Amino acid sequence: MSARSLRQRPRRRPRHERGIALLVAVLLVALGTIIAAAVAYDNAMTARRGEGTFAFDEALLVGEGAEALAAWGLRTLAQNNPQKQIYLNQGWDKPQGPMEVVPGVMLTASLEDLQGRFNLNNLVDEHGIPDPVMTTAFTYLLNEVGLEEKWTGYLIDWIDHDIAPSTPDGAEDTVYMGQSPPYRTPNRYITSITELLALPGFGRERFLKIAPYVSALPHNTKINLCTAAGLVLDAFLGHQDFASPNDETLTKNRQAAGGCFPTRNDYSRAFNDPKLWSGGPPSPAAGTTTGLGASGNRPAAGTQSVGVSGKVAETSSYFRLTSFITIGSTEFNLYSLLYQDGNTGFGVRPIQRSFTPD
Repeated sequence: MSARSLRQRPRRRPRHERGIALLVAVLLVALGTIIAAAVAYDNAMTARRGEGTFAFDEALLVGEGAEALAAWGLRTLAQNNPQKQIYLNQGWDKPQGPMEVVPGVMLTASLEDLQGRFNLNNLVDEHGIPDPVMTTAFTYLLNEVGLEEKWTGYLIDWIDHDIAPSTPDGAEDTVYMGQSPPYRTPNRYITSITELLALPGFGRERFLKIAPYVSALPHNTKINLCTAAGLVLDAFLGHQDFASPNDETLTKNRQAAGGCFPTRNDYSRAFNDPKLWSGGPPSPAAGTTTGLGASGNRPAAGTQSVGVSGKVAETSSYFRLTSFITIGSTEFNLYSLLYQDGNTGFGVRPIQRSFTPD
């Protein structure tokens, strides 16, 4: 065979080269599929984030509308009630909804009087000195919900100005710096009752027991007798009188009264020792207070000067509005702390918003 015929014969690719070409083609198709899927996923997530942002903004606007509606209701109540009493069954405590605000947007709202709870910031006065009346009441409240008395001292040390632990129970920086991670006591009034969880060993179970009965409001905010739970009322008495399972008796009495119950006169008559109500040293027969004194020790007889009378009222200025908003399949909760001017009753404004109840 001549060299010319050999040059004209078509050449075939080696078999291994054909396998590589096929593999490259498969890889290119797979790479293209991955890129297309990634682009589609990013587009879907971008659209979803956009929808979520829009829904969040819309829910916040609906929540602000609920605040305006609650403010209007409280102002109307103040106009129709010259005594400015706030009690249950006035209408403000009735949950509203679910109502359709706009197509596809549902709102359920409820209002709670936070002055019907025990204000933890009243345990310590503006000078950092524990209040014997309030510490005694809080200790009673702890016992009634099944918690140890030591938490009274722990919470006082969490709030007061000094770094000396209360005795016999208390904890300051020396205890908290041994935690993991270490931290210090704030030595100031608390802004949320969840700060109870910062007390070493307090835990979620204890928190859930006490949470329905306590609040974190400005110091010297009075307890509203007309809306307080039975356990809170009994905490200042030092004995069981108003509390019953689920406060059924108290609820019936309030419905029958058709107004504030108990009034200040009703409540004052429930004290075994009238001096606990009016102030001054308790009678020897009634015993002494069990709260912690300024030095961290339990005060002796005759140290109590301000009675329960100056710590309770029949009015309220602080309310928590709970707004539950549903937009399609998305749900939002907004918790608004509303302040009503106690002098006129007409000025109502939100002073705090959060997405968790406490």
